[in-house]
Amino acid sequence: MNKIRVVLVEDHDLTRVGLKTALQQYSQLEIVGTAVNGKQGLELLQQIDPDVAIVDIGLPDIDGIEVTRRFKAQQVASDDASSEVQAGTKILILTMHDSEDSVLAAFAAGADSYSVKDVKLDKLVEAIEATHQGNAWIDPAIARIVLQETQKPRPEVEGDRQTTIDAVSPQYEELIDADPLTNRELEVLELIVAGHNNAAIAEALQISIGTVKTHVRNILSKLCASDRTQAAVRALRSGLVS
Repeated sequence: MNKIRVVLVEDHDLTRVGLKTALQQYSQLEIVGTAVNGKQGLELLQQIDPDVAIVDIGLPDIDGIEVTRRFKAQQVASDDASSEVQAGTKILILTMHDSEDSVLAAFAAGADSYSVKDVKLDKLVEAIEATHQGNAWIDPAIARIVLQETQKPRPEVEGDRQTTIDAVSPQYEELIDADPLTNRELEVLELIVAGHNNAAIAEALQISIGTVKTHVRNILSKLCASDRTQAAVRALRSGLVS
């Protein structure tokens, strides 16, 4: 089995070295590079093209949110087909910030997964694996913050940038009302929000992975979401999951 190639972008020496040492103990992972700031991180991601990049949100020069935004824009610009973009490097944001502003700005930047820094090591490895498989892994602590976001549109400011995080639009609410999720789809959606991948959902609900995939497709369609992360955000902000 091919190892998951991981890059660490973290400015704190002890954290970076500690993470690298800890993750190297897992045979399924290979740390292929590290960077100490956002500029180095962007260059490294472009050169190495890892499977997963773990990016600290609080980098000293270009913060992790802007690194993610720029790298995702470069991915879109360099790939002609959306399937190729999906197969590229995935970004897992790692943060100590639990403020609503920071979390929502990270969502808006286009990261694939989100975790707090004090996550247990086995959970971080689970997050890396899920992210590599194309699944969004959202730390429950972060999910709770998103849940607290009101329906009212509000500006999110990072430095001299301003990003608007819109609430669920009336059109989406009408679609949800017109084609509501089944009880089983709601169960699957709750597990998606909790960060579980398809295999974990199948085990939890005692159904096949194929059935899980069918439910996920239906959920994305009904929520007009392009991926699991977007579905999770809309589920939390619309009150479908509490």
